[in-house]
Amino acid sequence: PEVKAPSGSGGLRVYRRMLARSRLLNLLPQLCALRPSLAMSSVTGTVTIHQPLNYRAGARVQPADGGQAEDVYEPATGRVITKLVSSGEKEVDLAVQSAKAAFKIWSQMSGMERSRVLLEAARIIREQREEIATLETINNGKSIFEARVDIDISWQCLEYYAGLAGSLAGEHIQLPGGSFGYTRREPLGVCAGIGAWNYPFQVACWKAAPALACGNAMVFKPSPFTPLTVVRLAEIFTEAGVPKGLFNVVQGGAATGQFLCHHPDVAKISFTGSVPTGIKIMGMAAKGIKPVTLELGGKSPLIIFSDCALENAVNGALMANFLTQGEVCCNGTRVFVERKILDVFTKEVVKRTQKIKIGDPLLEDTRMGALINRPHLDRVQGFIKQAKEQGAEVLCGGDLYVPDDPKLKNGYYMQPCVLGNCTDDMTCVKEEIFGPVMSILPFDTEEEVVERANNTKFGLAGGVFTRDIQKAHRVVAALKAGMCFINNYNISPVELPFGGYKASGFGRENGRAAMEYYSQLKTVCVEMGDVESVF
Repeated sequence: PEVKAPSGSGGLRVYRRMLARSRLLNLLPQLCALRPSLAMSSVTGTVTIHQPLNYRAGARVQPADGGQAEDVYEPATGRVITKLVSSGEKEVDLAVQSAKAAFKIWSQMSGMERSRVLLEAARIIREQREEIATLETINNGKSIFEARVDIDISWQCLEYYAGLAGSLAGEHIQLPGGSFGYTRREPLGVCAGIGAWNYPFQVACWKAAPALACGNAMVFKPSPFTPLTVVRLAEIFTEAGVPKGLFNVVQGGAATGQFLCHHPDVAKISFTGSVPTGIKIMGMAAKGIKPVTLELGGKSPLIIFSDCALENAVNGALMANFLTQGEVCCNGTRVFVERKILDVFTKEVVKRTQKIKIGDPLLEDTRMGALINRPHLDRVQGFIKQAKEQGAEVLCGGDLYVPDDPKLKNGYYMQPCVLGNCTDDMTCVKEEIFGPVMSILPFDTEEEVVERANNTKFGLAGGVFTRDIQKAHRVVAALKAGMCFINNYNISPVELPFGGYKASGFGRENGRAAMEYYSQLKTVCVEMGDVESVF
């Protein structure tokens, strides 16, 4: 039914809630009767999406051109929940041109004006937290418990950059004879964001918030595995007051990404994903001399010293390996344990791992949901099989898991796995598995473990657990990684920059540092006297 807007600011807020409810009635009919305090198993396996998944010029649209429709799955059940039509070259161009037109308006607004819009978008996300988190869980497979945290981090990111939008400034430099120079921070133009399937909504906010705060427009391409919630973000930006077209969504896989990266009106590319794809994107960007931010994979070390607080270290190891079914780029999957406590640490980790509740991700007590799809589940299983062949011992888990609920029998579940008897040359220790698989390795000295920890092509993250604060700072200073943790792991406040060294990429998400990657510096030199010619 048509929803008409009442007058007054209070009425406007009610109107927005009514709009959100109306949208959800179309999108997720089962959600409207639910409350956060209730178990949500009734929704799992029931949702089908029929709305267009592209977003251009302020509205959902079918792509102007594209390939054959492909299935999008619900990981918890293996059901097809929607069809995805990849955007072709024409649709990508229309999205970029729409963003280019909106950029002319947005870039001329003051930082404070942009700030107010971003704050409004954050408010809408907070208000619709439960619905967005539920849709994220349905499309991604992670537990609703984690999805809510992701959505909270998303609105916090928008609030943070709203606070910085009004602070963009250059500097004034006094020159001889009364002359002077100054610098200007200016937006780049239309930025391309290419997201990952493990944190669809959050990654989109991590890219969009600093880009928009700096005055840019963005065309975003989510993973074809998780196309749903980014479109909702685009709608929220429009509701919040951005010019129509400022944040557009195109859908598809590698071909769509290529059209976006090669487009002459795209000024910058920000990509989160695998190293092989990052290499290809860097090559495409080089042809247009476009700046790139790459947030790629990792095989990060977690170092547990014998003087640690054992329970805290065990908690850290679980957080470093099993969030989002282990599908996290900065996970500390190489767990180096000082030999003095190897047995007691391993025993406690195994005991805790075996207690992780697996199953319906929309149930409140579930802590591990389903992996993203069947091919990825098979890939993770292949790593475990190879690890056993190379001499590793499966201390727990590693098998496929079939929940008791019959509607979940075709979901992509596995038991979280702990591998012992690991050595540095094993494939499971060297390669990114991107699943719930922890490898435990003993060490004897600080010097030894630092050398082994750095012996990898990756450099995304690293962690240290010890009561000796001097040792902690000494070790993280020696680690060749962009994100380090002391006595915690996988804590990523939006105020702190996030990014890696070596093959894990370059550039930074979050923090003030991200503003550097979404703006460019112009220098202006002003002569107050006559020009003295040397000719």
